[in-house]
Amino acid sequence: MQLTLMRKLRPHLRRLTGGALGLLLTMLAGSAIAQGLFAPVIMVNDQVITRFELEQRALFLQLLRAPGNPRQLAREALIEDRLKLQAVKAAGMSISPEDVEAGIEELAARTELSAEEFIAALKQSGVALQTLQDFAKVNVAWRDLIRARFLSQARPTEAEIDRALGSAGGGSGIRVLLSEIIIPVTPQTAEQVDALAQEIAQLTSQQAFSQAATQYSAAQTRNSGGRMNWLDLNALPPGLRPVILALSPGEITDPIALPEAVALFQMRGIQESNIAAPRYSAIEYATYAIPGGRSPEALAEAARIGAAVDSCDDLYGIALNQPPERLVRESRKPGEIPRDIATELAKLDENESSTALTRANGQTLLYLMLCGRTAALNEDASRADVANALVSQRLQAFAQSYLDQLQADAVIVEK
Repeated sequence: MQLTLMRKLRPHLRRLTGGALGLLLTMLAGSAIAQGLFAPVIMVNDQVITRFELEQRALFLQLLRAPGNPRQLAREALIEDRLKLQAVKAAGMSISPEDVEAGIEELAARTELSAEEFIAALKQSGVALQTLQDFAKVNVAWRDLIRARFLSQARPTEAEIDRALGSAGGGSGIRVLLSEIIIPVTPQTAEQVDALAQEIAQLTSQQAFSQAATQYSAAQTRNSGGRMNWLDLNALPPGLRPVILALSPGEITDPIALPEAVALFQMRGIQESNIAAPRYSAIEYATYAIPGGRSPEALAEAARIGAAVDSCDDLYGIALNQPPERLVRESRKPGEIPRDIATELAKLDENESSTALTRANGQTLLYLMLCGRTAALNEDASRADVANALVSQRLQAFAQSYLDQLQADAVIVEK
């Protein structure tokens, strides 16, 4: 169609001069680009996914540091989004603009930004507001549909709550033997680090992973080729546990985004025992901020502190007469601890420390120290908390099963 249009206009082009000709050619080129951007690339039950949507979602996922190939993730996510919205429409449900705004605020809160700051940051990076609104709309609509459709089936009985309370600290424990690579990231190095992490994720041997850990990792385990000791699975952050359990010996995770780093883990072994792994209601830890990031001077200062302190209490002497924000000591529930800190704490015994993490875009080195762990007792568990946890687990299972069914029944054509 574009070529035909050009042929019809060719006689008139000869009469155009200089700026007029350039303007017309620019308009035609812009029209061709626009047509390409909004061309369909995937059909999901006769609904179109455009190239523009695909590129926008890939950019959005890349900015969120989602592990994996952003373009492939975007394709899969957009297909699922169409199926979810089709199911929502078939159920006669609708989502209000207020619900979408609430969904955006919820997403922004996870990044510790206001909704306005979150939107501005995405816009500056090239993500359109409509892309964010579409993403939030699907999340809110699907969550409401799943609750409306399956909540009554997901509610546990009193007997099921009793069994869950009785087994909260019992049963078998799982230990994993991992190797790790933690690569610091700054805005200036994000592209290179992402490319490097993708290359490492494709490695096929423990030896190659070990060599990469020695060369690139900021964790203290780099001196042993990234090899960690046996860890109780429950000591790892909740979001990391299913990722680790999905690995077979020798396999490597996709790159995992941390606040200022990218992490990769390789499975070296897994064990199950009749002794339950301990559970904790709270973990107390301290962080001491050292200016200079991972510079030799900052690392030397961290080594000096490590040689001078035996416990978290000793850090108060180090921080004497300094701004109070440099030393932060707190006690949190395991699920409330930032993922990168929780991952490091899982490797530490009481009064041990780590210097693998940074803040302020790599300009501040964190000296992290584990102060202690508080064991969780079954009798302290709230029946309401246990019931909510069971409902959440079951709704997730119902949602995945329903989505799998929708996908199996769908007609999906990729252009």
